[in-house]
Amino acid sequence: MPLLTQKGEWSGSIHTNFSQNTSVQGAYAFTDHLGVMGSASFLHTDKKKRAEDHDFGEIGLGYFTRIRDKRVLEFYGGYGLGHTKRVERTPAEGITRTLEGNLTKYFAQANYTSKDKKTYHVLGRDWPVTYGTALRLSYVNLSNFRLDNQARASEDNIFLEPITYTRINLVGPVDFQLISGSNFGLKHRKFLKAANSVFQFGLVVNVGGQSGLK
Repeated sequence: MPLLTQKGEWSGSIHTNFSQNTSVQGAYAFTDHLGVMGSASFLHTDKKKRAEDHDFGEIGLGYFTRIRDKRVLEFYGGYGLGHTKRVERTPAEGITRTLEGNLTKYFAQANYTSKDKKTYHVLGRDWPVTYGTALRLSYVNLSNFRLDNQARASEDNIFLEPITYTRINLVGPVDFQLISGSNFGLKHRKFLKAANSVFQFGLVVNVGGQSGLK
């Protein structure tokens, strides 16, 4: 959710969650209404019951506008690709199943935020807070899918992801951001399924935005 407001504005962020899924995002407004954004996400864990390796990147082009000066509306569409691998195991049997494949994605999303800041006085200082919502629709295809090193049929799914986000201004252009929401798979699939929830936290930096909205 870059929340771009004018030509020349740049937005960057880094987020993670308790599952160690880390993402880095950036966006740039090259006109007063058009912007480009990109992201990369990484998950590399090795737990007792499973190991997961997931690398994914995407890029999108979008339109943004201000409504009554204090609200930002954005629409983005784009493409992503990556690779995923999951190894499942038990202490008694060792590796029980290995799943691996390539991912491609086409997505469209809408972001809406009021940049009127509510201020809370805590710990002897003011903390400006903004809130927003986003809705993403994605078509994802799992190709070159292998189960225990045996080729399997590809799977696809359509995911609907509504989220809300809260930004707390820390200092200057730096905000702490908390993202929460849900993810729904609109097709019944055996392997390519939606996660139960969306939760991430991290830092956001917006530089060069419209005066009075930062």
